[in-house]
Amino acid sequence: MAYSFNDSRLATVWSGVSLRWYGALLHDGPMLAAAWVSLKVAFWTANTALVLGTMAALVLTCQRRFAGRTVFAALVTAPLVMPDVLVGLSMLLLFVAVGGVFGSAPHGAVPIWLAHTTVALGFVAVLVASRLKTLDPALEEAAMDLGAGPVRTFFRVTLPLIAPALASAWLLAFTLSLDDVVIASFVGGPEATTLPVRVMSSVRMGLNPKINALATLMIVAVSLLAALAWGWMLRTERTQDAAAGP
Repeated sequence: MAYSFNDSRLATVWSGVSLRWYGALLHDGPMLAAAWVSLKVAFWTANTALVLGTMAALVLTCQRRFAGRTVFAALVTAPLVMPDVLVGLSMLLLFVAVGGVFGSAPHGAVPIWLAHTTVALGFVAVLVASRLKTLDPALEEAAMDLGAGPVRTFFRVTLPLIAPALASAWLLAFTLSLDDVVIASFVGGPEATTLPVRVMSSVRMGLNPKINALATLMIVAVSLLAALAWGWMLRTERTQDAAAGP
């Protein structure tokens, strides 16, 4: 972070304090375009993975047993233990096969979003399922005894109780997508280059001081987002504890 304020063109040689590299970063069109692509992909990946992962967690933690539950759990959690290279190659082959069948394969940021969602929903499912397992079933049973249906019980009882886990899962999915370089390099095209891929390409030609400025901005942004999320989750837990009473 300190070297992001370095005036020297050499990233590791200190020659004075300056904001020149922040200005150069803000005027770097390709880098800003890649950052916008990464933010869009990460945002939609987090949203989609949160919905699908929560649905998967509800299925995995439901009281009723069903045929194929073990297989379903394996499919959901498989991306957690698979190497990124294997996931990226598999998704690339899938998109090529889809293009061969339908005459047109997904292009732009769509394949990156689909690949990232496939990986992130497994993390979301594990986080949300761990929270669902700690809930007292008597709370949902009491709501149903009072006339609430399954849908209303979920939104009025279950959802507020698992809200901190949902926030953590969303942030984790967003971070995983924003940080990925291997999968994006496999399935992404020249019209949708993500920020990590752009940074990796620029570093190959030598360490640019603008990378220090970019890294500092990302650290500050992520730290602020994490602090806000932590404060919100802490307030939510205190509200729930106060509502529960002694």
